[in-house]
Amino acid sequence: MLSQVGERIVSDVQSDPVRSRGRRLRRKLWSDRYMYLLALPGILFILLFDYVPMYGILMAFQDYNPFSGISHSEWVGFEHFERLFHHPDFWMVLRNTLVISLLNLVLYFPAPVVIALLLNEVRGALYKKLIQTVIYLPHFVSWVVVCSLTVTLMNSQGIVTKFLHAIGIANVQLLLDERLFWGVITLQSIWKDAGWGTIIFLAALAGINPELYEAARVDGANRWQQMKAITLPALMGTIVVLLLLRMGSIMNLSFDQLFIMGNPMVNNVAEVFDTYVFKVGVLQGNFSFAAAVGLFKSLVGLVLILGSNFLAKKTSDNYLF
Repeated sequence: MLSQVGERIVSDVQSDPVRSRGRRLRRKLWSDRYMYLLALPGILFILLFDYVPMYGILMAFQDYNPFSGISHSEWVGFEHFERLFHHPDFWMVLRNTLVISLLNLVLYFPAPVVIALLLNEVRGALYKKLIQTVIYLPHFVSWVVVCSLTVTLMNSQGIVTKFLHAIGIANVQLLLDERLFWGVITLQSIWKDAGWGTIIFLAALAGINPELYEAARVDGANRWQQMKAITLPALMGTIVVLLLLRMGSIMNLSFDQLFIMGNPMVNNVAEVFDTYVFKVGVLQGNFSFAAAVGLFKSLVGLVLILGSNFLAKKTSDNYLF
């Protein structure tokens, strides 16, 4: 009798695989209902603020009129994209955006990893917590304050400029020299957010089995060898995933930072897409043009993250999807 019932169930599943998958999905959703309920606020936030506003992409293909709205504005096709690509400032803005993003990728991104590795070697709990508190604090300071401090320290009468003069480096204008601007911006980013970025890596380090280090010490490995053989491989998955996510936002830079630090003397190296959209698109009321620039940035980010994920999937076991 039981064998007949089992054969009947198997035949039903084989005859209607869609219904079987639906039942399995419902059982899965019900068994994990509390986890999904916990994730519901985050899902609603993403839907409300990330997916619903995507309706505004239509403005990029319209001559948007605020009084007519998106549904009644005139369609112009790719006119705004042609205007963007033929604008004399396009290549300058693209260069500045990519160079600053690459500097952040090469110099800023490794900084949290290095700090996390150094903190992991600190044995005094109180001393370690003190260091973490100090390096986390700049993250909670607004860019307005950070840029104001930078201007105060690096202007012609600032303490940094006076120190450079004292050691024989005279006639240097840290805030007005195009050759130094990208370096100043990168150092600002490292000082402000590198400490905060260590949180994820410290969490990954906390998940490493301590027995691995004990076995390595028994085998005679010193701390440097333990770091190379145990710590870095354990962090590699987290590093790759965060790097891939960062590739998707390589066209997005801090508007507040660059808008405040920019001035007419360094505008040729300070103008990026975020500030360009604000000046040319928003301030002049060219909302459709601003939407076209935003869509262009998103498409570039999509191509970069898909390409990077494809390469990661082909060369390693760590990838997003």
